[in-house]
Amino acid sequence: MRDAASQGTYKVQALDRAFAVLDLLGESDTPLGLAQVASSLQLHKSTAHRFLMVLERHRMVERTTSGKFRLGLRLFDFGNRAIEQYDLRDRAQPHLRRLVAETEETAHLCILEAAHVIYIDKIEPARSVRMITRIGASNPVYCTSVGKAILAFLPEERAADVVRRIRFERFTHRTIATPEALRAEMEKTRRRGYAVDDEEFEEGLRCIAVPVLDAQRLPVAAVSVSGPSFRVTAQKLPSIANHLLQCVRGISADMGYTSAGRVIVRPGPHKA
Repeated sequence: MRDAASQGTYKVQALDRAFAVLDLLGESDTPLGLAQVASSLQLHKSTAHRFLMVLERHRMVERTTSGKFRLGLRLFDFGNRAIEQYDLRDRAQPHLRRLVAETEETAHLCILEAAHVIYIDKIEPARSVRMITRIGASNPVYCTSVGKAILAFLPEERAADVVRRIRFERFTHRTIATPEALRAEMEKTRRRGYAVDDEEFEEGLRCIAVPVLDAQRLPVAAVSVSGPSFRVTAQKLPSIANHLLQCVRGISADMGYTSAGRVIVRPGPHKA
């Protein structure tokens, strides 16, 4: 009769083997037979059969008409639920708070929607002069730092599709007004690693943004620092960009994007 410690060890080993079965089936391009599972995992056929029967009972594994095994649709349900619970906003919050503490300016987290950006979170500093925005609002992609940061790092075809949808409108005398000017700004953003809204959407307001990249180096969001142009000066932009870079690296790591490529922030003063 096993004691409590040995029973616990056996249960852990059994769990490890069950996950090994799932990993094996997930890595295979075709369903596998009992003998293949047992041989690949160096298990007795009876042991492999027990694991497969339990997994099948819980719909983690299903059997084909030929009697072979493949992953079950319950795993698809679990995957969908995991994605729903993977809240970018919650993951980003502590990093945004740190960013605001470091820069003493307003931080935004935004995502792309068609030819606009949606503000999904905002954290403000304890200052009297701040940026007036609200969560859930949208602004044009071409004259916001977050929009240009995402646009610059999209695949070429996707970026071109977004640009085609834009209806250019001037908000200030600095607003980008043509596709050619926007494409030039995108190239500048890629070279230095961050995007700038230099009073393009609102007079007296300057913003700088860096994209949040996934493991395939594709932008899933962008984080910005915004403030009055007399505080967010051109000379401060590279320093703020470095704080932004640390912020988005932390968000990417917490989201599981451990292989995400680095955005390179170029040192030196900003030039319009």
